[in-house]
Order: sequence, then structure tokens, then C-alpha cells
Amino acid sequence: MPAQIELCNFAPQVRNFMEELARNNDREWFRAQKARYDSEVKRPAERLLLSVTRWLESANGLPVRSKLFRPHRDVRFSQDKTPYYTHLHAAWSVPDGRAWYFGLSPDYATAGCGVMAFDEAQLLRWRRAVDGPAGARLEALVAETGVRMNAPDLAEVPEPYPPDHPRAALLQRSGCVLWLDDLFDALSPDPGVGLTAAFGRLQPLQDWLGDHL
Repeated sequence: MPAQIELCNFAPQVRNFMEELARNNDREWFRAQKARYDSEVKRPAERLLLSVTRWLESANGLPVRSKLFRPHRDVRFSQDKTPYYTHLHAAWSVPDGRAWYFGLSPDYATAGCGVMAFDEAQLLRWRRAVDGPAGARLEALVAETGVRMNAPDLAEVPEPYPPDHPRAALLQRSGCVLWLDDLFDALSPDPGVGLTAAFGRLQPLQDWLGDHL
């Protein structure tokens, strides 16, 4: 029963903790709140990751590796010296490089899928697919699902494709991650159900990437 209660309260607890951390982003405060961080954020998140891992393995028929990103920031080369991230980020990946992503902060609750950065072979396959009929299918899936895509990575359409290519914005990408936003309400009362429902909506896009990369 305590585990169920923690997961029911997971999204509000994480958001409240991160709001407080944003106001008190220093090591002394975090050390004093470490037990609370473990009980309200880290351990429930680890249980959520395990539950979603099992669902993704069943849905995709592939081994899935999960990762909960650490709260500490690497400030060595950053002008921002605040020591902690004020969000929770997690990822699940399969051997071919595709992944699913989850982010929760005071400002957003989002789920995504795709590949952050294509390797050289994937990039060539991506461009060939986008240039052909498969690219039109991807555009249709993006429209049907209502996902958000980040801005293109490249300033120009790569050669040998023409600058006025009908899918120029897709050709200008060196990776492809597709996002569903505004998920906070869907994470309550059961974050596992809410998150796997979002990943289910994203699955046709993830399948497209698996087929063409």
C-alpha cells in the first residue's frame, strides 16, 4: 500500500519538490532534503521506470534498458553554477538506438520517442526514407498524432536534395525525437498508465523509425 500511495502522488510530489529546489538550488538545502528526495522522487521514479520497462519490452519484443538521470549538474564548463537540475528526466532505449523519453518539471510534463542523434548510416537511411514515399507517411503520422518536433538542426537542406524539397524541414534534421506535451493530468492517479498511454500514441512513429533506420 505505501508504494501505491507514493505512485498515486508521484507527479504532484515531484513537481512540488522541483519547485522548492528551484527556489533553494544549493547543496546545503539539498543535503537537508536528501531523504525526502529519495522517498518522494527517486524511489517512486525507479518503480515507474521498472513498470514502463516491462510494458515497452512486451509492446516491442526487444530488451529495454532504462535510465534515471542524476539530479546533479556538471557545472565545470557552464556559466550557470546552480548545482542541481530542477526537473526529473528518464529514458528507455533499445539496441538499435531508438529511445523513449520522459520529463517532469514545474513547467512541463512530456513524453517523447525517437533518436536524439543519428549515426552516419542512420542519417543516410533517414534522408533516403524522407525523400521517398515513406517520408509522406511520416508526415501523415506526425499530423495524426499531434506531436511536437524540435526545430531543424541544419540551416540548409543537405545536398543532393533541392532547397525547395517538400520535406525540407525533415531533411534538415540530424536526429528525430517527437514529443507529446501537457501530460501532467494524465500522470494522476496512475503515472504508469498515463505514461504508457502516451508511449502507445507514439508507437506508430517509433515503428516508422525502426522500419527505416
